[in-house]
Amino acid sequence: MTTVTTTMAVAPYSPARAWIAERLFRHVVRRLAVSVVFPDGERIGLGGPEMRIVRPEAFFHRLGVDAKIGFGEAYMAGDWTSPDPATLLTPFAARIADLVPRPLQTLRRWVDAAHPTDEKNTVVGARSNIHRHYDLSNEMFEVFLDPSMTYSSAWFSPGDSLATAQARKIDGILDLAGVTSGTRLLEIGTGWGTLAIRAAQRGAHVTTLTISTSQQAYALERIADAGVSVDVQLRDYRDAMGTYDAVVSVEMIEAVGAEYWPTYFQTLSRLLRPGGRVGLQAITMPHDRMLATRRSYTWIHKYVFPGGQLLSVPAVEGNARAAGLDITARRALGADYARTLDSWRARFLDGWDRVAALGFDEVFQRMWEFYLAYTSAGFRSGYLDVWQFGMVKE
Repeated sequence: MTTVTTTMAVAPYSPARAWIAERLFRHVVRRLAVSVVFPDGERIGLGGPEMRIVRPEAFFHRLGVDAKIGFGEAYMAGDWTSPDPATLLTPFAARIADLVPRPLQTLRRWVDAAHPTDEKNTVVGARSNIHRHYDLSNEMFEVFLDPSMTYSSAWFSPGDSLATAQARKIDGILDLAGVTSGTRLLEIGTGWGTLAIRAAQRGAHVTTLTISTSQQAYALERIADAGVSVDVQLRDYRDAMGTYDAVVSVEMIEAVGAEYWPTYFQTLSRLLRPGGRVGLQAITMPHDRMLATRRSYTWIHKYVFPGGQLLSVPAVEGNARAAGLDITARRALGADYARTLDSWRARFLDGWDRVAALGFDEVFQRMWEFYLAYTSAGFRSGYLDVWQFGMVKE
C-alpha cells in the first residue's frame, strides 16, 4: 500500500480548477439534504447527514483535477470525513445525473480521464485486474464477509442473519438454473467456493472457473473440508470447454467489460445444451447513465475494480437475446445489497485491528470504508440495482 499512501500525502495543485470546483460544489450542496461543515464553522446544504471538510484547499484541488476520482481520494487522505458516509453519500447518488449542470456535461469527452490500456479485459488483462482486487488477502476478506465467504448481494427475509440471507441467495440462483441431482453445472467465477459446494451438495456435477490463484487455493481447501467433489479450474471463461445442463455466474459479469459482453453471452450459449438454463446475478445501473458514463474512468476503477463496467437491464436483455438466450425469470435485490454492504462495512471497521495486523495501513482503511459506503449509497438511492436472471437456451 506504499504507493497509495504516497499518492495521498500531497494534494495536486490546480488553482483555476479548484476555484471552479469549489463553486460547483457549493452550488450542488445547496440543493441537497446534507450539512457540509467547514473548519471556520460555515455550514451549507439543506440539513441532514454531516460532511466535515477538514482541509478545504486540498479537498477542492483534488476535486478540481478530477471530481470522479478526487472526491474519493480526498476521503482517503482525510481531507473530509463523515460520521456516516453511506447516509451522507445517498443524496449525492440520488442526484448523480444532474449534479453537474447540463451545459458542462457536454465537456465530458474532453475532461474525462481515459481508461488505462493495460486494464482492458483481454485474457491477460482480466487476470491482472482480478489479481489486484481478489488476491489482496484471503484473510482480509475473512474479516468482513460472513463465514460462507460470499462476496455478493444477499437475499434477506425478516430476521435473517447475513449468513442465512447469503444461503437463500445461493439457493435462489441455483433454482433459477434448475440445478438438481445429476445436473452438469458450470460456474463462471468461483469466489471462495460456497456456491460450488452448495451445488455439489444438491447432487450436481460441478465445474467452476476462476482466474484468481488465491481464490482457487482457498476454494479447494473448503471443498475438501466439505467432503464434496468439484472441479476447480484456473481458466478464463472464454477458454471454457464442454457441454452443460446449466451455467451460473454471480456478480462476475461486472468484470467482463462492455466490448466483451457479446462474447460472454455467446460463451454461455456455446456451453449450454439446447434447453439448458442460466442463473445470472448482475449489478445494474440506468441505461442512459450506462451510455453516458461508459468511457469514464472513476475512483472505483482506479482503486477497487480495474476494468469493471456495470450493465443495464436492457444491456443484459439485448446481449442475451442476441446469443439465443430467453430471459424467463428475474428478481431485484437492490435494497438487500444496501443491507449487505452496510453489514460488511460494520464488520470491516469492527475488525480493523485484524486487517491492520495483515499489513494494511490507515489509507487502505479509509479507501475500503469509502468503497463500501459509496456502493451502499448507490443501492440506497436506487441508482444501482442488482438482479437475478433466469434464462433458457432456445
